[in-house]
Amino acid sequence: MSAVFQARTELKIGKIIEVSGNNLRIEIDDNVNELIRAVDGEVYSVGQMGSIIKVHFGRKLLFAFVRSLKMRSELISDDSSQLINGADDARILEADLFGQGIWSSKDAQLHFSRGVETYPLPLQSAYICLNNELEAVYSAAEWNAQNEAVNPMVPIGNYIGGNNAICRANIDKLFGHHFAILGSTGSGKSGTVASILHSVLDHEPEGTKLKPRIVMIDPHGEYASAFGDRAKVYRAYNDASVADDEAELLKLPYWLMSSDELRSLIIGKTEHEATSQNNIVYEAVTYARLLEAGYVQDVGTEPNGGAEAELIGGITEEKVLNFDRDKPVPFKLSQFVTHIDKVQGRKLGKQDNLAASSGRDKVDSILKKLKVLRSNPQLSFLLKEYAEDSSPKLQEILSQFVGEADGKDIRIIDISGLPNEVAGPLTALISRLLFQYKLWQTRDEREKDPVLFVCEEAHRYVPNHGEAQYKEAQDAIRRIAKEGRKYGLGLGLISQRPSDVESTVLSQCNSWVVLRLSNSSDQEHVSRFLPDSLSGLTKMLSALTRREAIFVGEAAALPSRIRIRELPPEQLPNSNDIKFARGWSNSAIQEGELMAIVNRWCGAAGE
Repeated sequence: MSAVFQARTELKIGKIIEVSGNNLRIEIDDNVNELIRAVDGEVYSVGQMGSIIKVHFGRKLLFAFVRSLKMRSELISDDSSQLINGADDARILEADLFGQGIWSSKDAQLHFSRGVETYPLPLQSAYICLNNELEAVYSAAEWNAQNEAVNPMVPIGNYIGGNNAICRANIDKLFGHHFAILGSTGSGKSGTVASILHSVLDHEPEGTKLKPRIVMIDPHGEYASAFGDRAKVYRAYNDASVADDEAELLKLPYWLMSSDELRSLIIGKTEHEATSQNNIVYEAVTYARLLEAGYVQDVGTEPNGGAEAELIGGITEEKVLNFDRDKPVPFKLSQFVTHIDKVQGRKLGKQDNLAASSGRDKVDSILKKLKVLRSNPQLSFLLKEYAEDSSPKLQEILSQFVGEADGKDIRIIDISGLPNEVAGPLTALISRLLFQYKLWQTRDEREKDPVLFVCEEAHRYVPNHGEAQYKEAQDAIRRIAKEGRKYGLGLGLISQRPSDVESTVLSQCNSWVVLRLSNSSDQEHVSRFLPDSLSGLTKMLSALTRREAIFVGEAAALPSRIRIRELPPEQLPNSNDIKFARGWSNSAIQEGELMAIVNRWCGAAGE
């Protein structure tokens, strides 16, 4: 270790010819043949994007990421007076300074800090970093966070280079300040999600086993197999094609929905969000909740059914005006329907003109849509009307996501098979419930009970466009992204198409694990959220191999290229691609097998 961080001649790669802020330009020495250096029996490449070089400045060491390697002629302007002889065309390495440190030979430790206070000067030499030096840089960068009361540094993989040093993520910042995991199909995105969550489950700082509260929206039903007895799975409806006795039916009754979420579900995008229809739903929701609160009379039992609901004695108009129609108080769906049909429908029907006829048509359209929704068995978890006093209590519903569950720390909400017009309001409802739960906690309760909300296939619920069925989910998740960190509610966005994710939400993430992105628009979209100094790392996104990622942001000790920890098959999500060649080597499906599929199909459809 005596040779660590020494200015050895064989490590020198060139001299600095320009310093501009944090940016360096270095002219590669002529004796660096084929851009490699052999040192201590190991071969080091020179000029690899994302690699780390060092500059000695007295006792200080300055570190920089390599951004690009060019010929001098590429940097010359179009001015014809600046001709250059091809034989003299030098190789220019561009790098971005990111940190500094001092090596202490006494305790054999690098004292490292992010940022640079002292800048190098032209003609100073630049050197490659040895593998054990890189390992010292990574370890020193992670050291500060390890002094917390509970060590938040969780190993998630290995740095590429630097003796395969372990890469650790600060989960306080990864989860508390929101994160995104992005990668094209086949890049290992689902495996990366599972690997990071398994790393958290396995983390035992100071011998203390963590008991995380993690809620995951799973749109493809692929994560249930990845966590075994550490996960509790809820499904929106019974899936006859999945033999899983552990899964429970999700309890999310309609009365939990806000008036906007209920309106979005019933009216949907095909109704063009007509203001008059919106008001019909809003009035009916308000009436149903006022009735349950004892503010108005039951119009369905009045002799003159269909009359305007009258206030019960002692209830003032001012009290009604201050009533919160979105408060999660149980009400009867039948009363909601009655108000639409008997009060609003009859009132419009008595008006003998074209506008009245049109109004009644809108009422009938809402009633028909609601009838169709209620007849769909996939939506019974949401639109089932419970008998008197049998509806689950709010605390029972919240317990599905954050309550004690016998060591089952990850709550997976399997919504595979649900259409988008339902998946959107459902995701909105769950995310809003979690936010309201945190909002009403005390500061002490929040500190003891942080919650992570993971949104797989985030582009499905918070897309970068404004279709009606996504509005409520966009609003709810956007609020978590902007305010959740204050209340101990973290957000994780997982997507294979970052350019399709709502920009406001994505920009609120402060840590990024970016796997291979083959689409140029996705690469450009991601680069807009990352600092210019990391352009050397983002340029390699299309060339990353499976399980390789760029890890940047607050949770990363250093922006780095890493290889995600590999999991055994039993801990991986069930997300492998179907093999066509292997499948087509079998005979065509038989009639008995077809019948079994049809039975599952029709059973799921309630036939």
